[in-house]
Amino acid sequence: MHRRQLLNLILASTTLALPFGASAALVRDARLWRSSDKLRVVFDLSGPVQFKTFTLEAPDRLIVDVAGAQLSGDFTHLNLAGTSVRAIRSGPFGHGDTRIVFDLKAPMQTTAFLLGPQAGQGHRLVLDLMQPGYAAVPAVIASTPKPEAVEPVQPERPSASNFHPKRDIVVVVDPGHGGKDPGAIGGKGEREKDVVLSIAQLLARRLKREKGYTVHLVRNDDFYVPLRKRVEFAHQRNADMFISVHADAAPRLTASGASVFALSENGATSATARMMAERENGADLLGAASLLNLKDKDPMLANVIIDMSMNATIAASLQLGHTVLGSLADITTLHQKRVEQAGFAVLKSPDVPSILVETGFISNASDAQRLVTARHQQAVADRLFDGINTYFSKNPPSGSYVAWRQEQKAQQTA
Repeated sequence: MHRRQLLNLILASTTLALPFGASAALVRDARLWRSSDKLRVVFDLSGPVQFKTFTLEAPDRLIVDVAGAQLSGDFTHLNLAGTSVRAIRSGPFGHGDTRIVFDLKAPMQTTAFLLGPQAGQGHRLVLDLMQPGYAAVPAVIASTPKPEAVEPVQPERPSASNFHPKRDIVVVVDPGHGGKDPGAIGGKGEREKDVVLSIAQLLARRLKREKGYTVHLVRNDDFYVPLRKRVEFAHQRNADMFISVHADAAPRLTASGASVFALSENGATSATARMMAERENGADLLGAASLLNLKDKDPMLANVIIDMSMNATIAASLQLGHTVLGSLADITTLHQKRVEQAGFAVLKSPDVPSILVETGFISNASDAQRLVTARHQQAVADRLFDGINTYFSKNPPSGSYVAWRQEQKAQQTA
């Protein structure tokens, strides 16, 4: 049984009712509609929002900032082939806002407007992308289109070879630091936030190519995300695992090699682990109870529920970390040959196995030299994928495609 399902059963058996408080609007999904003169992108919203758009050059990008909104899906299913858009990426921005970035093939003229509920549709944010010089429909007319005007073409059904009815395993990849927080700085100015973003993006691409996985990046650009938001990001997406990628500094410049960390509730397993946790956590600490909305409940009951879930999650995290560490040993030296533990705030999700991978010490000249090369970054990403895939092949979540595939193999060999 999936860990989150088990936790829900525990909550139900104690007749503990969790309150539904006010929540931010959700960007639920996106759809495309094409015509001869424009590309229309429609974002489905759970409620009204405020937004702003602006463009950037070199490279050409359209930025959409949606205030007070969170993402509940991603845009990987959109078929952008033959359009003016290379890719659509997104992530949390500021305090509870969402930033959506359109990577464009060339400068585009843009019109954006909101639509309220009508004809069975909910709130929507509509973007029209047109070639420069196109005479756009005035906003006063565009704000009340016929219902069918915002309907996209239906996405193509996956081919029989790629379609499966079981759910994907959801992996959240967290590139550490970002924006105003550069992380550790190498002797030649190498920045941790840049290195880990590259590795995380490569890992995400590899996971996307593997049937049975869905991947979300906490950040896909250079912006800052508080630790609390990183954990909430994974929780909101019903993640099956969370992996935070780092390349820290060490007090000794001779310290080198990769490490893997899991959460500890009983102190750090080494002085290095404790130091790294303290450095990463700073003042941005997180309590597991806040993720389960239990802090206002009976303290004894809440602690029992958290402990039951957290103990199982830490055990799974250690097993995951051991597999990933063994995979990394094929391409780099290891700083520690065991999974270390400390009170990392970013790992404190009570129902999502979570690990923090130090891909090397950017403070070490040899490590830093390798970490900034595309070849080594790809090798690290490939070994991280191998470790993740090996773990889930042995421990597939119930109801997932990977679990179904394992069952089919077992039946064939029986």
